Amino acid sequence: MKRERLTKIVLVIVGLMYLAQIYFLYIDLRHSSWLLERKDACDPMFLSFFIPVGILLLLAARKPSEHRSMIALAAWWNISHATVMAIQSVQAWSHGVHRNFADVFIFLVIGGVLLALLPAKRDAFAE
Repeated sequence: MKRERLTKIVLVIVGLMYLAQIYFLYIDLRHSSWLLERKDACDPMFLSFFIPVGILLLLAARKPSEHRSMIALAAWWNISHATVMAIQSVQAWSHGVHRNFADVFIFLVIGGVLLALLPAKRDAFAE
């Protein structure tokens, strides 16, 4: 019971954190900052991936055992995202551009925690 409660809490926290990205997406689109300030068209598109994942994790928090695939998808998405960011950061360092690895560790930890709390497979015959 404690594990399920912890899973629900983690899903709500991560879900809200990802859903909060809607603010940054709004700011980027509202003020065209993606174009005028950073000249990076990928930022708004990248931020748009977080929002549905946040919503789906919040929905999964109600009954985690029924949304095992969504939780696994979010976990592996975070791990793959951290892997790509780690490669980019190493490449940046090799070209003299110093990038912080903190975001790599954050996404790796989120993915690892989601995998660790992944509900056990339900037995279809038990119901």
